[in-house]
Amino acid sequence: MESAPSLVDPFRRAITYLRVSVTDRCDFRCVYCMSENMTFLPKRDLLTLEELDRLCSAFVGLGVRKLRITGGEPLVRRGIMTFFNAMGRHLESGALDELTLTTNGSQMHRFANDLAAAGVRRVNISLDTLDERKFARITRWGRLSQVLKGIDAAQAAGLRVKINTVALKGFNEDELFTLQEWCAARDMDLTFIEVMPMGDIGNEERLDQYWSLKELRARLEERFTVTDLAERSGGPATYVRLHETGQKIGFITPLSHNFCESCNRVRITCTGEIYTCLGQEGKADLRAPLRAHPEDDAPLIAAIRAAIATKPKGHDFDYSRGDVTGRMSRHMSHTGG
Repeated sequence: MESAPSLVDPFRRAITYLRVSVTDRCDFRCVYCMSENMTFLPKRDLLTLEELDRLCSAFVGLGVRKLRITGGEPLVRRGIMTFFNAMGRHLESGALDELTLTTNGSQMHRFANDLAAAGVRRVNISLDTLDERKFARITRWGRLSQVLKGIDAAQAAGLRVKINTVALKGFNEDELFTLQEWCAARDMDLTFIEVMPMGDIGNEERLDQYWSLKELRARLEERFTVTDLAERSGGPATYVRLHETGQKIGFITPLSHNFCESCNRVRITCTGEIYTCLGQEGKADLRAPLRAHPEDDAPLIAAIRAAIATKPKGHDFDYSRGDVTGRMSRHMSHTGG
């Protein structure tokens, strides 16, 4: 493996954070992420677990320090613990600081102990409501009880759990303090995410769903003393502390506040495409050099460097003019969130 300087993009941002989708499949059909009747990719198009290992290891060799596994739902990928266990060697060597995942929690009760044994220390679990009927509606196929069981299992295994909640106007506005209090009682951090214009849902529906986190924060400030925190987790979130509870609340605001100036991450799809920006269509193919040169990483590393050299300054998501601009045609499940 090449021992090389950190990857640096044209705007002098070091790329130290890699998000990798290991499958486009999911056992839910969340309305802001997938259409109800998804057509999934042929399995032959997906990177094998061995190819995922080789690809991620190349990035670690180029200076990536944080690796987040996403989907789809990563835990529905057959044999996925083989991959997590393989990545654990980079934690043991010190080459990787953190191995983590984003999950819907549905399979966490099956894998929590194994993930902890592989070196995972924290997980992000997506949860937009604590109301069973609303949960069934937003996920289409999901069962809230299964996710809550997964959260219990994760905490029992010693994993630090952060809840990710997509802020949806007219859907979970009335649960702001319910979610906040529930997370505080369980010692879980909570991050709110603005809905992004991804996939084939109509513009009008996106505008109807959009709940600015500026408004959400203002509501928190009506009840709590809210203090900005300087800390960053390596991702796009900014954090505040609620003085009265000691709780940490995160905000991911691609629409009301552009966070691109500090972007340190790239995303790999389950087919080996690299997207250097979630909000741009530009991509490059890493599967071709992986498969064409199974014994030689040099072409793969050259392709990675070439892709980073095209990383744009930022995305163009914008709802401010009453229309959705900068909209992406691909689903979130394709890119991995």
